[in-house]
Amino acid sequence: MKFNDLSRRNFITAVTATTVATAFSNVIPAFGNTPRSLGKLAIHGGTPVRVKVWPKWPAMIADEKLIESVVKTTKSGIWSRIQSPTGTVATFEKEYARLMGTQLCIGTGSGTQALATSVEAMDFGPGDEIITSPYSDFGTVSAILTSRALPVLVDLDRDSFQLHPDEIEKKINKNTKAIIPVHIMGMPCNMERIMAIARKHNLKVIEDACQANFAKYQGKQLGTIGDLGCFSFQASKQISCGEGGAIIGNDEVLMDRCFTVQNHGTNRKGFNVTIGPKYRMNEFEGAVLMGQIAGARERFEKRNANAAYLDAKLKGFPGLVPQKKYPGTESSGYYKYAMSYRKEHFNNADRSKFLKALSAEGINLSPYIARGFHVEPWVDEIIGLREYKALYSPARLKRYKEEMQMPICDLVCNEEMVVLEGVASLLGSTQDMDDVINAIMKVYENRDKL
Repeated sequence: MKFNDLSRRNFITAVTATTVATAFSNVIPAFGNTPRSLGKLAIHGGTPVRVKVWPKWPAMIADEKLIESVVKTTKSGIWSRIQSPTGTVATFEKEYARLMGTQLCIGTGSGTQALATSVEAMDFGPGDEIITSPYSDFGTVSAILTSRALPVLVDLDRDSFQLHPDEIEKKINKNTKAIIPVHIMGMPCNMERIMAIARKHNLKVIEDACQANFAKYQGKQLGTIGDLGCFSFQASKQISCGEGGAIIGNDEVLMDRCFTVQNHGTNRKGFNVTIGPKYRMNEFEGAVLMGQIAGARERFEKRNANAAYLDAKLKGFPGLVPQKKYPGTESSGYYKYAMSYRKEHFNNADRSKFLKALSAEGINLSPYIARGFHVEPWVDEIIGLREYKALYSPARLKRYKEEMQMPICDLVCNEEMVVLEGVASLLGSTQDMDDVINAIMKVYENRDKL
């Protein structure tokens, strides 16, 4: 019997679905502490798996110690970092560098500012090209555009949601100067291959570790593998002060240049020496950070423990596949707990139907980024700007536009990516994690009714 490609895929999907249905009908009790039958879907009038409300981040860590830190700074009258070499910002920089295992840290007003400072400090600018991911916060691309360099996007690894090393090499040319890998969700990129590519082509590496506080890969903290590492302390992040960011590194000369750039071009000796915006972290941000830093690593470890529990419960279940970990991954920042939704195992129900049914059960998974950068309006905007027309040939800009095809990123955005909010939810109890699993399995059990 012969199959064409389509019929073969359909046959395999049918066999797999039957096998999984049979297998999971026998093992659902292992997915939490409920009987095998999980009942009618809540969206159809059944009883929800969970009615308990999840805690809110970052309000859940606004304890007396944090409030006292802010009040102390308010009363001190030292509200800007330039007022004191021993204020909250300078103190946080030393403590964060210690926690991350680096010699130096520079606080900034945001993670985007940390990235923009790094790009400018490395003297990348007009005519230069920097490779990065189409799947991140726009701050990653904005940091490159701020210096009038060209952000060159490469498609993703479908299972890790990270920029694919094979795609990186396809986009390198004589104007390529750097790679900015994005550790999306706080999970390490394939840094072994990325660093090998960078060495081969003499490229710098700036790690966008804005979601990856404390995460480790092959024995190293993320942010310490490339030339510079950038972090975010925005309100939704694992360490939070509303807005805020940091650069870490061990190259004293480069880090001094980063300080000068973020200090509106003024160096530590007070001389105005280069181009630079004012990206300084303020003392109130430092106070909020210092008020929570003591428990940050404990919370990081709790998130990783709960994520490992979810991984174990979902092992072998093809309907939701946890984010791929590259060899050498030791931990993740778990900004979100990310999974790939495979609709062929849910009676081909599209993602929105699955998420709606799950929400009715009291578990709110969601897509993450709605669209990759390659389909956003900025692409047409920048190639129409006079500075980009002056800096790049018409042929280069035409090819740039034509190369904005990222089919895997489109698939991830439009159909597959689902996330559990990780910063607060992964600090829950084992029962909380069981609620997540039981709700997923209840929807799976009723997949023919989606």
